[in-house]
Amino acid sequence: MTFAWYGHLKELREKPWLVAVLVSWSVAFFEYLVQVPANRLGNQVFSLGQLKILQEVITLSVFVPFAVFYMKEKLTWNYLGAACCLAGAVFFMFRK
Repeated sequence: MTFAWYGHLKELREKPWLVAVLVSWSVAFFEYLVQVPANRLGNQVFSLGQLKILQEVITLSVFVPFAVFYMKEKLTWNYLGAACCLAGAVFFMFRK
């Protein structure tokens, strides 16, 4: 999803927005083909809140390298702060 949502900002900057939408939707479609069954299986083990927090942790884990290496964004302390907040969210969602 990261590439579908943000990759067009680099690769399709000069193209009409409709082209960016169609390319992004095409990329996202294949991720949804995996995500929907994964959520159905995951919901047998985890609560809905736990699934959402896991998704956010995975998203940040993918987004940071994407932003730094692909989009050439500067790595700032904000990413560490966000990671610490997510670690707290994981703690609270998964504690017994």
